[in-house]
Amino acid sequence: MTRRVVVGLGERAYDVEIGPGLLDQAGARIAPLLKRPRIAVVSDETVWPLHGPRLAAALGAAGVAVQTVVVKPGEQAKSFAGLAELIDRLLALELDRGDLIAAFGGGVIGDLAGFAAAIYKRGIGFVQIPTTLLAQVDSSVGGKTAIDVAAGKNLVGAFHQPRLVLADIEVLHTLPAREMRAGYAEVIKYGLLGDFGFFEWLEANAPKVLARDPDALAQAVARCVEMKAGIVAEDETEQGRRALLNLGHTFGHALEAETGYGGALLHGEAVAAGQAMAFRFSAARGLCPSQDARRAEAAIAAAGLPTRLSEVAGHPFTADALVAHMAQDKKAEGGSLTFILARGLGQAFVAKHVEAGFVRDFLLGEGALP
Repeated sequence: MTRRVVVGLGERAYDVEIGPGLLDQAGARIAPLLKRPRIAVVSDETVWPLHGPRLAAALGAAGVAVQTVVVKPGEQAKSFAGLAELIDRLLALELDRGDLIAAFGGGVIGDLAGFAAAIYKRGIGFVQIPTTLLAQVDSSVGGKTAIDVAAGKNLVGAFHQPRLVLADIEVLHTLPAREMRAGYAEVIKYGLLGDFGFFEWLEANAPKVLARDPDALAQAVARCVEMKAGIVAEDETEQGRRALLNLGHTFGHALEAETGYGGALLHGEAVAAGQAMAFRFSAARGLCPSQDARRAEAAIAAAGLPTRLSEVAGHPFTADALVAHMAQDKKAEGGSLTFILARGLGQAFVAKHVEAGFVRDFLLGEGALP
């Protein structure tokens, strides 16, 4: 059964379709969006050999010609160099502004191809076909596109909404277990930030989700997308409530920056540790009951994800280096730090003007070096 969630943005509203077998239906779903029967598919060297033939066959069956641009996998592709290479290859295909790009891969491909679409000839339409759990529940929905720079993650980008999102849960069966766990960090985030009932459901059903049980997986993906769609419709460009979706990311992005955005620490692993740290920091500041922080940490750990600095690749970290990275965070304002903190499970809020000294002391207590 296919579940459909609408991201309500007026004339730019679009569907997020969730369910098994959607890859084989991609041609029928995408063809009505095309002005001419051709599409450029941006993928990577991991995803395309696994799933590309199915996508190409589905598009071909609908009479759509497929032109592929396959890039190297990994976060390093999200760079100015990677973006320039992609734009050059798209220009060589002679796409015009009436054509579409399909981002076919995980969060890296979605970010990179989406940003390329945002700036190619001042904007071209694109569709998201996410192939990782993390991308299906989070990064493919909402129009955030970006690349990384030396100063930090996702600091250069644009809001550019897709025309359609197709989340085929069957493709997750080829995802390595570590990638599934990393994606689960973004799943549990939605329970922690705003839906205590969903958090409780995940406490009971996490093993089924991680084991790729079709019903549990579809329910988890759909609930995350529903929550994100509601938030994006209310605050598309992150002027207010959408910032809640960054729960754990200020800590997590700092950890990623320190480890060089490589394979030693996946984005979801960094976010998992960051969420546990955000709850402990909230408890340390007297904002959140300590039992809620412990329960959040336990639920994250039960999924096989890191919750402590000592469990994160690259440890030991220095408090000063981590705080310096946090100062570059997109949510920072006027030189002060902004965090997403919690008053309890399912009760996240935006905390502005957090003193760096408090954060540094907390990190020292967490085991960071001076």
